[in-house]
Amino acid sequence: MSIIEIILISIGLAMDAFGVSIGKGLTMPNGSNGKKIVLAALFGVFQFVMPLIGWAIGRQFIDIIAEFDHWIIFVLLGYLGISMIRESYNDESDEEVENNNLGFGEMMLLSVATSLDAMAVGLTFAFMDINVWFASGMLGIITFLISLIGIYMGRFMGQFVGRYAELIGGAVLILIGTKILMQHLGIMGEL
Repeated sequence: MSIIEIILISIGLAMDAFGVSIGKGLTMPNGSNGKKIVLAALFGVFQFVMPLIGWAIGRQFIDIIAEFDHWIIFVLLGYLGISMIRESYNDESDEEVENNNLGFGEMMLLSVATSLDAMAVGLTFAFMDINVWFASGMLGIITFLISLIGIYMGRFMGQFVGRYAELIGGAVLILIGTKILMQHLGIMGEL
């Protein structure tokens, strides 16, 4: 997997956190810079750790499913992409995000919720020739930066952008999953 693909996956996976960050940025008071940075940092840390957990789980089964690993990657990334696209049209998640009370417990829950898809992607990393530490590090750093931007721009951007961010992120995951499948089936060469 190329560095560009890792960056695209990182951006795609960060879109959940970005959408939540925009929503939280809308409701967080101007003087709460510490909470804003902590929230973005937690999003980044969980996006770093969860792929490592998924990779460790996947490595246990690599011999069993190596013959059809490309189908697993395609299905997982496709499912995550479709879920993100579906969520971009869900009004209920917008209402949940607009709650003003943001304690550490809620930050942790939001971090876990927005990084579960990263664990599934980490599972796909187990079947690829990839440096999982580098890829997970990229996921964490990019998610932190994108989340921080989302939090600080939340008041200006509104929930409109958050909705489209998830839509675009989902489409990127689907396209990368399709590309990996096509390469493994011999329909498309390495880029």
